[in-house]
Amino acid sequence: MAHKSGFVSIVGNPNVGKSTLMNLMVGERLSIITSKAQTTRHKIIGIVNKEEYQVVFSDTPGVLEPNYKLQESMLKFSKSALVDADVILYITDTVETAGKNQNFIDEVNKSKVPVLLAINKIDLADQGKLEALADKWKELLPKAEIFPISALHKFNADNLFKRILDLMPECPPFFDKDALTDKPERFFVSEIIREKILLYYQKEIPYSVEVSIESFKEREKQTEISANIHVARDSQKGIIIGHQGKALKKLGTEARKDIETFLDKKVYLQLYVKVAKNWRDQDNMLKQFGYDG
Repeated sequence: MAHKSGFVSIVGNPNVGKSTLMNLMVGERLSIITSKAQTTRHKIIGIVNKEEYQVVFSDTPGVLEPNYKLQESMLKFSKSALVDADVILYITDTVETAGKNQNFIDEVNKSKVPVLLAINKIDLADQGKLEALADKWKELLPKAEIFPISALHKFNADNLFKRILDLMPECPPFFDKDALTDKPERFFVSEIIREKILLYYQKEIPYSVEVSIESFKEREKQTEISANIHVARDSQKGIIIGHQGKALKKLGTEARKDIETFLDKKVYLQLYVKVAKNWRDQDNMLKQFGYDG
């Protein structure tokens, strides 16, 4: 049998389960998953390898009307995913309003590649609601094949993956067969730290923060990592650090545990908090953080 290889772009609105589904498909925790929206900011690639195929998934930022330049860059990542794909996997769920972000749905309809529509979180809806939703989506995305799934409970994900495989072109692999992603380890270290900030801080803090890795040194017995947490305003610096530095210490401890699991090695982690005024609207800062789209 000829080798199959291709790209699958996972798109949709924030918080519908795109990252949960990609992590399930790839079998690795590559994308941030929390209950907060807009947690994926970059286009993250995860690769599934078997002897006879290689499927390259990209988990894109949730589609939203941009309020600042960071979100403009995130939307660019999502739109570029429509062009780069062999299959578009559009994720919606039983909670959101069907047809939200009509402009993006129009872009998907214009695409020349196959579209699979996964209606996620079916465990939260009864049969009647699910059938009505499917009918509505048939109107919105007439050429899409519809798959009701529950990414969290792994329901019907295997049938969805089989269909993706059917649609992959015959092609040699694009990446080494032992590759899980195209991102370096330090990218995932910064994402783990950012995930903890999303979990432990409230309101606008998580969305005003970026993490950069200043040094990443692999020693014989441990990896030494120094990371900067960039905030948009002076007042946010104090919130991140907390009273007597307790909040930052907790953040560092929890992040270090996950980084050690991820790297399978002891880690010495140092965190510094810096103010990068209004970085989400500064082109030079966005470029520095990898959002040049």
